[in-house]
Amino acid sequence: MQQSKYMKWFAVAATVGMLLILLGGALVTKTDSGMGCGRNWPDCNGSLIPKEITKEVFIEFSHRVVTGSVSFLILILSVWSWRKLGHIKEVKLLSFLALFFLVAQALIGAAQVLWGQGDFILALHFGISLISFSSVFLLTLIIFEVDQRFDADKVHMASKLKWHTIGVTLYSYIVVYTGALVRHTNSSLVCPDWPLCNNRAPSIIPSNFYEWVQMGHRIAAAMIFFWILYIAIHAIKHYKDQRVIYWGWIFALIIVSLQVVAGMSVVLSRLNIYLALSHSLFITLLFGLLCYMILLVSRSRID
Repeated sequence: MQQSKYMKWFAVAATVGMLLILLGGALVTKTDSGMGCGRNWPDCNGSLIPKEITKEVFIEFSHRVVTGSVSFLILILSVWSWRKLGHIKEVKLLSFLALFFLVAQALIGAAQVLWGQGDFILALHFGISLISFSSVFLLTLIIFEVDQRFDADKVHMASKLKWHTIGVTLYSYIVVYTGALVRHTNSSLVCPDWPLCNNRAPSIIPSNFYEWVQMGHRIAAAMIFFWILYIAIHAIKHYKDQRVIYWGWIFALIIVSLQVVAGMSVVLSRLNIYLALSHSLFITLLFGLLCYMILLVSRSRID
């Protein structure tokens, strides 16, 4: 049964809203606007509406407004999907995950404002938001009946591809975490060159903690690029007759390639804000796509 156009538009709005939350959070971090509203939450500098607007106040307060507004969208979409599409096995779980992790990321953000958090805890913030985004994204794909359009209910995936899909998706979360740790430890420009930390005086072993964080993320990013390249080549060779797998991994390779280029450009441009946000955007899209491939693994017929 085709879903109501209203439900489809609502799902699109919720997905775009979640994307704005992720990018807004990245913007807060990259512009050091996290304390724009002081040690106040949910109010801003003692007022429900800030009286004095600076750049930091505007960015932080706007992020809070977007998060609060989108939270209502996610709540409505979760309940709506649960009631209308609860017979589809993934819908109830995705609805719960979308809401649960949205609340979790909001509470971590609030805790940071009120009491402060360590860098290793703060680095979890973006990753938790990614899970919520991916859950909403998958719900939207189900609402638009993408599975039926691409015959995803007839997918047959060999064990080799299944394990690679699960492995690279779990590993992508490590890449996300190391990237977030780079930002929260202020390690973004500790290595001025690319691909090595210092191309003029190359050294295999980083000399301090911040170089370890930066180079660790670069190595992790390189590994996921080559892993996805390998999977994409495998899918192109063996899954031409299954469009959703064939094109899914081609798009994954394109996105991870853009991610690598964006990461390089962020360093060489000395943290250009637009390139930095594009870096966050590409990893968000990649993680959402990988989560959809996991959904296909769960639906694949047994060998």
